[in-house]
Amino acid sequence: MSVRILTAALSLLLTTQFAHAQSSIDQAISDAVAPIVNPIVSLVFYSVPVFGTQFPLIVGWLVVAAAVFTVYFGFIQFRGFKHSIELVRGDYFDPKDAGEVTPFQALATALSGTVGLGNIAGVGVAVYLGGPGATFWMILAGLLGMASKFTECILGVKYRNEYTDGTVSGGPMYYLSKGLSEDGKAALGKFLAIFFSICCIGGALGGGNMFQANQSFAQISSIIPFFEGKGWLFGLIMAAIVGFVIIGGIKSIARVTEKIVPGMAILYVGSSLIIIAMNFSAIPEAVSSIFTGAFAPTAVAGGIVGALIQGFKRAAFSNEAGIGSASIAHSAVQTTHPVTEGYVALLEPFIDTVVICTMTSLVIIVTGSWVAGDGVTGIALTSRAFESSFSGFGYLLAIAAVLFAFSTMISWSYYGLKAWTYMFGEGKTKELIFKSIFCVFVVIGSSLSLGPVIDFSDAMIFAMGIANIIGLYMLMPKVKALLKDYQGKLASGEISKVAK
Repeated sequence: MSVRILTAALSLLLTTQFAHAQSSIDQAISDAVAPIVNPIVSLVFYSVPVFGTQFPLIVGWLVVAAAVFTVYFGFIQFRGFKHSIELVRGDYFDPKDAGEVTPFQALATALSGTVGLGNIAGVGVAVYLGGPGATFWMILAGLLGMASKFTECILGVKYRNEYTDGTVSGGPMYYLSKGLSEDGKAALGKFLAIFFSICCIGGALGGGNMFQANQSFAQISSIIPFFEGKGWLFGLIMAAIVGFVIIGGIKSIARVTEKIVPGMAILYVGSSLIIIAMNFSAIPEAVSSIFTGAFAPTAVAGGIVGALIQGFKRAAFSNEAGIGSASIAHSAVQTTHPVTEGYVALLEPFIDTVVICTMTSLVIIVTGSWVAGDGVTGIALTSRAFESSFSGFGYLLAIAAVLFAFSTMISWSYYGLKAWTYMFGEGKTKELIFKSIFCVFVVIGSSLSLGPVIDFSDAMIFAMGIANIIGLYMLMPKVKALLKDYQGKLASGEISKVAK
């Protein structure tokens, strides 16, 4: 008996000491980097007061660009939606085309990088702060963002590097440097490409890695007491799984995401639809509150502008349209014409924001879980909404959180890798160095919170959009020329469906 007591006491002492050491490391790192990173974070997310609420200018930068591309390409997201479905379905796919992954795999990989915890927690924040009306503006921004994805992913394929071993490298760093060089702006293109790559690496290791590991550990430890205080162990397990997948490159990542993304979408959207159906009688009032709240809100800060800002913020932060990350994944697609992948890519914001985020929002509204000013927001609000119908939703939420986090991590590992190889050169050894660093950061993210570091990495992700949007504005005439060429070949039958 005394041995058991001694063992228990020793275990408690070690756990306490570890927790204290972990907290000390957290604080030491935070104190060291805060003076450096906080000004950068404040600059990237610089906000201005608008009718009593703060509006981040980076959100306006992304949404305005999406509106410009929507008009410039003649509302392509609506006119080309049917063709997008045909391309994803493989109607025009030839396995002999240059590239590494199928159109569906490219879409799944890019989606896995955007569909994440923001679809669960972020929507809860948007509805709490902006009311039901934020849903309307979120959907609108998502629809506009489809044009941004269309533009950047066409350029990603157009200017990608194709190597003799069949592998490819593409993304904003390539179309910024090569595309602007064609127009006599080589120095500007190179600067923007390097700036983008640095931000992409930072974002991949932080927001695309450490934050995901940290939040998934929080969910798992809440339902499995064994993991409490053992973030390092959870991190090692997660790092091993992530490493196993990413070591095989984009083909391995794509094979995993094409299975995980549909599965987690069915799991989450299916649960949402069941709850909405269980509250069928509340749907008319919910839809009415979304529209009236969008144009005549009375219960949220900033009124109509407050609802608009929260909706736009959630859409921009969720689907990353204009950030440029998705074009890195889409650049690996097997195709003979860049425009095909533009059509495929425009489906991303639709699935991520218009479908998944809207499902979360509707569940919160129809269950009556949103109560203005009661302090319940974020993932707690979403959890309250689901648990009002499913008492065991905590377990489902944990599973969804881990799946969302894992899929985001493996996709962002590829984004960071391509930015890394752009800066330091291609090669197996150089790739292995980055992949090893990425796996180490999984353990760090699970073990430590590192608040300012995570904030900085989020800022890096959105700073990518600064360089990317500048390039898209300058290169969009080239995209229009490519679109005209593709539509001409489609009309003439030069590009046609593949016989099966």
